[in-house]
Amino acid sequence: MSDLIGLQTLSEKPTRLDQSQLKLNFSEAAVSQLEEIKSHYPSEKAAILPALWIAQREYGGFLSSEAIAEVAHRLHRAYAEVEGVATFYSMYNTRHKPGKHKLEVCTCLSCHVNGAYRILDLIEKKLGIRPNETTEDGLFTLEEVECLNACDRAVVMQVGDSYYGPLTESLLDTIIADLKSRTESTVIQMADEIVKVHLPESAV
Repeated sequence: MSDLIGLQTLSEKPTRLDQSQLKLNFSEAAVSQLEEIKSHYPSEKAAILPALWIAQREYGGFLSSEAIAEVAHRLHRAYAEVEGVATFYSMYNTRHKPGKHKLEVCTCLSCHVNGAYRILDLIEKKLGIRPNETTEDGLFTLEEVECLNACDRAVVMQVGDSYYGPLTESLLDTIIADLKSRTESTVIQMADEIVKVHLPESAV
């Protein structure tokens, strides 16, 4: 396989990772799931999307350069090819490691006219962060996103695989309190649920 190129941060230049630097972190269960998924496709390339969801789960909700390199290695693809796929889709976390819970607030037309930026301001004040930032305790990341296809519930927010809306201050307080009480990361939980969609019931 050709040398792997790793992107550590947006401000750093790519660095080369040779085979001796590559550490494989997939669990045995993850490897088994990937092999099962690959068996349903005509080529390994076709399994890039579900493989990235496995990696996002296995690497704590974040597709680091090491996570992308492992997917490239296991699918026998070039790093640049897998990295290009990962960064194309906004549901993969490649820009920064998210907190335990990612609050994605829609600010498109329907949500905008119903007060999306007022809701964003409320969240900023309650959590002390701005969009694309994470709270110091690592619990919450706030993001402004494009249409979530739930205009009937504007203003709407996605957290993991759950939609909340129309948002009010009291509902926000309830959501935040509930998320603080959870032990499982909704970011990792969502990745795991998407992986299961690609598997037969017997393999889940």
